[in-house]
Amino acid sequence: MSSRGSKIRVIVVDDSALVRSLLAEIINRQPDMQCIGTANDPLVAREMIREMNPDVITLDVEMPRMDGIDFLGRLMRLRPMPVVMISTLTERGAEVTMRALELGAVDFVAKPRVGLASGLNDLAAQIVDKIRVAAVAQVRRAPAASAGAIVHPPAGGAAPAAAAPVAASPLLGRLSTEKVVAIGASTGGTEAIREVLVHLPADSPAIVITQHMPPGFTTSFAARLNSLCQITVKEAVQGERILPGHAYIAPGGRQFALAKSGANYVAVVDDGPPVNRHKPSVEVLFKSVAAHVGRNAVGIMLTGMGADGAAAMREMKDAGSYNYVQDEASCIVFGMPREAISHGAADEVLPLTQIAPALVARLRGAGDRVHHRI
Repeated sequence: MSSRGSKIRVIVVDDSALVRSLLAEIINRQPDMQCIGTANDPLVAREMIREMNPDVITLDVEMPRMDGIDFLGRLMRLRPMPVVMISTLTERGAEVTMRALELGAVDFVAKPRVGLASGLNDLAAQIVDKIRVAAVAQVRRAPAASAGAIVHPPAGGAAPAAAAPVAASPLLGRLSTEKVVAIGASTGGTEAIREVLVHLPADSPAIVITQHMPPGFTTSFAARLNSLCQITVKEAVQGERILPGHAYIAPGGRQFALAKSGANYVAVVDDGPPVNRHKPSVEVLFKSVAAHVGRNAVGIMLTGMGADGAAAMREMKDAGSYNYVQDEASCIVFGMPREAISHGAADEVLPLTQIAPALVARLRGAGDRVHHRI
């Protein structure tokens, strides 16, 4: 919420007069927010931001004179502020959205390709929820790098040099086939997940991930991570075996859980109802991990708004898992991690950059103990 008053002050940036009008109307219907201006391109927006100092901006991707990604990159380097992207649901739109999140956008809304007026009104609740979350998000200045993975500086500190991925080395032996790492995240989670996965060696245990994301975007998310990581990253597919050295991401708009088939874990991907208003839901994945993996599980709760997965993470802990939770200073939104901590689900609360090293060290130690017993 704005520190200057009771309302969140929003500027809408979009080249479509219809979209600007619709978004302004949706925002102004809310008692806790106000559209203080609209701009049809980033150059106009730049002057409005200087003059009006909004709490949040919504930003289209494809616009004249300067596209939204170029503008976002400059904005997050020079004047970081909460940005919600308005992205078209296309393959290119999904790829560009992943780039926007990498550059520091807090979240995005998938703009309908047809039936724009009715479609945006149908999305009104989602749009204003994301603006509210953005208004309280911890936004950090993006580094000047324009390619590759973006490394966000820690709160109150200088930007670190990009860390090299963990070198491949013997890790776990047969323990790798027994352990499963379960990760849950929401707002800010795409970059937090990247930060964890790029530092894991190729022979890591199987990793299962639920990131709150709508249909059409998880394919690009998985492909981007796969290009950066030593492990194989892919969308989960119904009935497939969950293998070491792989990370499986819940497809947007589907529920994802684990089941046991003989000695193997398999993916359950279905069209089940939303849980905690989410589909996919961290609760669904973590409950299945508690039930089927038990003490062989490791849980990781990353940045996100709300409480999805907190109760189920406690179930994981009660079943014998070891759980890491991201600390407040490194979160974009300290909602889901806070709830996990309040449920007594956390074994360790760590800055984001320390989670992967702690996980690897713990797994290597367990692997050494297994080999010593053998």
